[in-house]
Amino acid sequence: MTILFKMKKIFPLLILIFCVEYMPAIGQDAAFSQFYENPLLRNPALAGIFDGDFRVSGIFRNQWQSITTPFRTAGVGIETKFAIGNASDFFTVGAQLTEDAAGDINLKRTQILPVINFHKSLSEAYDSYLSLAFMGGAVNSQFDATKLHLDDQFVNGSFNANNPSQQVFNNTGKTYWDLGTGLVYSAAWGNNNSCYIGASLFHFNNPKIAFFTNNELSTTLHRKFTINTGITLPTSDVNKLMFHADYFRQSAHQQFIAGGIYAIEVSPGYYSNYKTVLSLGGFYRWKDALIPVVKLEYNHFVVGMSYDATLSQLSTSAKIRGGLELTSSYRTNLNVLNQEAKKVRCVRL
Repeated sequence: MTILFKMKKIFPLLILIFCVEYMPAIGQDAAFSQFYENPLLRNPALAGIFDGDFRVSGIFRNQWQSITTPFRTAGVGIETKFAIGNASDFFTVGAQLTEDAAGDINLKRTQILPVINFHKSLSEAYDSYLSLAFMGGAVNSQFDATKLHLDDQFVNGSFNANNPSQQVFNNTGKTYWDLGTGLVYSAAWGNNNSCYIGASLFHFNNPKIAFFTNNELSTTLHRKFTINTGITLPTSDVNKLMFHADYFRQSAHQQFIAGGIYAIEVSPGYYSNYKTVLSLGGFYRWKDALIPVVKLEYNHFVVGMSYDATLSQLSTSAKIRGGLELTSSYRTNLNVLNQEAKKVRCVRL
């Protein structure tokens, strides 16, 4: 019983060390259910593809609280568009700040990633753009070594944090540079029809993310390739259907998520610019979860909520409960910018 008790306490630590120090890092990126609300994390070239010329967005995700110490992720993104002279070409500049924390030892990762995106107009007859973007910045990862339960801290089957340990951690933090790029084609035509399709490559510099400097323990963050697509189709003057899908592959791992949202203008802005839009929909993450979504838009503000209903093998422990996710955004037109910047538009949520 004593041995089993020790192994039960030590097992999470062994898993952590194995994942962080020895195996290829293939699942390090945060994944969101409302991925369409996080353009910079989907594909840097999606920056600036929205109505208006300024947007700030936020997200918070709380996952697996029903079965373990929850994984929490929060992020803030900002985008601003600038016209180039009198042409229909544009630049978007922005940045993405994200922080996540996981597990009993509070394993954290904080990243600050500036982005620049160039939109090249392909047609004067309708809004059609090819966008090329680059994103890169510093990422810091760290953990709290004082919260580790080590083997030599167990005496007669009982753990005592005051028991001395022979294991010494000289480095509990790591900072590295991360780079990504993306390409997107977007178009808008007719009565508010729009679509986009793109691809991106994250971590193309293969950053080393291990906490130790020993080359034998070096861990590389593998490149991640993504495909992103979506389309908006009006069903009336005030309502519309929106579909989004993402696919990514990172080393031997891959994921696909797709779904749709129906937006209903509960209070159309016929007599003013203020309108209320209610959106309902759902998404499916392949072999993992069903995700109902609800969103409310008022004027320039948007708030959304989703919840993962787990369908994978983890559902036995999670009892279908997965992750709660909250999003918010604010977008507007800044009069100080060239009015031509408002021509860059695509799928709007």
